[in-house]
Amino acid sequence: MLNHLLEIVKQNAEEAIINNPEVPNAKNDQAMKLAANSLLKNLKGEAGGGNLTAVLDIFKGGGNTSANPVVNTITKNVAGELAKKLGISQAAATSIVNQLVPVVMSQLAKKTNDPNDKSIDLQNIAKALSGKGGAGGILGALGGLLGKK
Repeated sequence: MLNHLLEIVKQNAEEAIINNPEVPNAKNDQAMKLAANSLLKNLKGEAGGGNLTAVLDIFKGGGNTSANPVVNTITKNVAGELAKKLGISQAAATSIVNQLVPVVMSQLAKKTNDPNDKSIDLQNIAKALSGKGGAGGILGALGGLLGKK
C-alpha cells in the first residue's frame, strides 16, 4: 500500500511540494516519501485506535474525503511531521497537506472502488493497516463490509 500511496503522492505533488518555494528542491523526494509514510502511519493509527468505521468511510465513498473527520485528523498529524522532519514552517507544512492529503485519499479510495483497477483492493488495505501478512481480525472484515473479496 505504501508504494501506491507514494505513487499517488508523486502524481499530485507538483504544486504542493515541487513548485513550493518553502520546500528546497533537494528535499522534494524526501517530502513526498515522508508524506506517504506519515499518511500510512496515521491511517494505521486511526484504524487501530478505535476509528475503524471512519477509516472504512474513506474507502466506501470512493470520492470526496475532505469532509471525513479522520482525514482531517490525519492531515493535521502529517503537517506536524512534515514541519518537524523537513525543517519547514508549520504554515508551509499545513499548506502542503491541505493540498495533498485530501486528493491522495480520494484517489486511493477511487482506485479501491474501481472494479477495473486491480492494483489495490481492500484486502491489500486491510493487510497494510493491520500490519499483518494476512487480513485477519477486524480489518480483515473490510472486504466483506464493502462488498469486495
